[in-house]
Amino acid sequence: MLDWLPPTLIGVLLVLAVIGAVRRINLWRAGQAEKVHIVAGLFAMPKRYLHDLHHVVERDKYMSRTHVATGGGFVLAMVLVLFVHLFGVDSKVLAWALLAALVMMFSGALFVYKRRLNPPSRLSKGPWMRLPKSLLTFSITFFVLTLPAAGVLPAGFGGWLLTLALSVLILMSLGEMLFGMTWGGPMKHAFAGALHLAFHRRPERFGGGRSTGLKPAVLGGASHGVAKPTDFKWNQLLGFDACVQCGRCEAVCPAFAAGQPLNPKKLIQDMVVGFAGGTDVKYAGSPYPNIEVGNAKGSPDQIITEGLVNPDTLWSCTTCRACVEECPMMIEHVDAIVDMRRFLTLEKGQTPNKGAQVLENIIATDNPNGYAPAGRVNWAADQNLPVMRDVKQADVLFWVSDGAFDMRSQRILRAFVKLMKAANVDVAILGDEELDSGDVARRLGDDATFQNLAKRNVATLSKYRFNKIVTTDPHAFHCLRNEYGDFGSNEWTSLSGEPVEVLHHTTFLNRLVKEGRLQLDAFKGGKVTYHDPCYLGRYNGEYEAPRELLASLGIDVAEMERSKFRSRCCGGGGGAPITDIPGERRIADMRMEDVVSTGADMVAVGCQQCTAMLEGVVEPRPVVKDIAEILAGQIVEAE
Repeated sequence: MLDWLPPTLIGVLLVLAVIGAVRRINLWRAGQAEKVHIVAGLFAMPKRYLHDLHHVVERDKYMSRTHVATGGGFVLAMVLVLFVHLFGVDSKVLAWALLAALVMMFSGALFVYKRRLNPPSRLSKGPWMRLPKSLLTFSITFFVLTLPAAGVLPAGFGGWLLTLALSVLILMSLGEMLFGMTWGGPMKHAFAGALHLAFHRRPERFGGGRSTGLKPAVLGGASHGVAKPTDFKWNQLLGFDACVQCGRCEAVCPAFAAGQPLNPKKLIQDMVVGFAGGTDVKYAGSPYPNIEVGNAKGSPDQIITEGLVNPDTLWSCTTCRACVEECPMMIEHVDAIVDMRRFLTLEKGQTPNKGAQVLENIIATDNPNGYAPAGRVNWAADQNLPVMRDVKQADVLFWVSDGAFDMRSQRILRAFVKLMKAANVDVAILGDEELDSGDVARRLGDDATFQNLAKRNVATLSKYRFNKIVTTDPHAFHCLRNEYGDFGSNEWTSLSGEPVEVLHHTTFLNRLVKEGRLQLDAFKGGKVTYHDPCYLGRYNGEYEAPRELLASLGIDVAEMERSKFRSRCCGGGGGAPITDIPGERRIADMRMEDVVSTGADMVAVGCQQCTAMLEGVVEPRPVVKDIAEILAGQIVEAE
């Protein structure tokens, strides 16, 4: 008899899998050191998997239930296989539990098989196409193998012939599962993904948290940014390996949709090629638009942009975080892109098109367009606004941002000031003491300039007392709220002794309306839709305040198909209008098509950059107005 063969094969495959795991871990550990809490991370991993990861997976109900059945069934079955078939524990309870787990796994695998019969274009093909067959083979093989242990069939049923056949199937199915996990294959995400959740670079994202601020570059070293794969932190490399190639990031990427040379899924797979060594010839998903697969080569110590990834791919990103928001494995695409941009900008000086000039302007004049710094207050000459250097303190410090230099944005600033005066808000501005927030410099990879601006702005703000900072610019809002903390903003103390609040103007205006401090007439201007700015929504989680403000005017927002966390980027973030990488169409045009599809006469926005991008679409098109402008037009004048 060959009764010894199945447990021997299981044992040998497990040993080989462990060898593969050690090899894979060594590939990750070639990255830069990053402190993690190993024990705490491992203990937190199950909750992060069951709650946080499935919160994202649950958006696709079909795949959520499929994943629970298939993944949960496999994990439970694998544990029980060790007891029943490897260690030979004689227990009908365990055997029946194993049969139940295998039935659950089989049911899920059927749905995986159905999905792969006509897969969406975003899904990678290749080895992934044989995965449902391996899952089905595994569940059927071990179901039959377990029937004698459960007492359903007599011991030795089928004789040596059945045992030999089952052993071959064990090699095919269990080999695919275990080798795919640790040696590289369609199950790789199961091993890497579990550890990625345990040792995630942004543990603050779990438990309902939000972590979107970029990590500061360490300045003054031999090199800056990520030049080669081993320059990434080791847990970033681990995160790349966790990619399941589902293509959700690809489906929501505005640059990919516009035909620019970026596909976030392909980029993450290229990072894997880089740290593991080799080429992209086996990649079986959508390529970068108009770039043929098979020519990219990489190795752990090779410069990434010299043969693996074209720099234009990195500069196409708008940093909108749609890919990160949609990723079921919680991979941080934007962090990786900006890390690589830092090398191109700080070390190579290769910021494309107007990028270098904009950075020079910021360094010389503290604003991207090179305007005279003293001109920052010209827009407010007739606004009678107090300046902080004169009053020293105020309830609200209005952070004007670089809209002060743009005539269209100045209309938004004046509308906001009108609302402040109508609500009798104690507000002041910094005047010419205010510098650029540094957002553009940081997204373009010049973290040295960003850090310089951040420190100077923090020092200026530290001289005064205020309860809130309010701005109409979501990009400045994000920097002040989420990125200045690394440079001392956490030490600001308000007039009331509480931490200073940093608010977007829609959030603050919504408070004023709810408090009855703003009296507004109903809006009668036609159908209105609302565009969620990336840096207000996905970066800061503010979706409701703008909608509540519009509702306070009696507006029933006509929602676009892509709204809230799935809002399509306008194309204005991440320095994209500056680097201006050509594609097949403009992102702003695609967003305006979304607007037009609602039948709206007006699109309400909450971002100066979004206003500029959407108004840049050729007319005829709906009117574009900031929410502050809409509200200012509805103020009930005091009699």
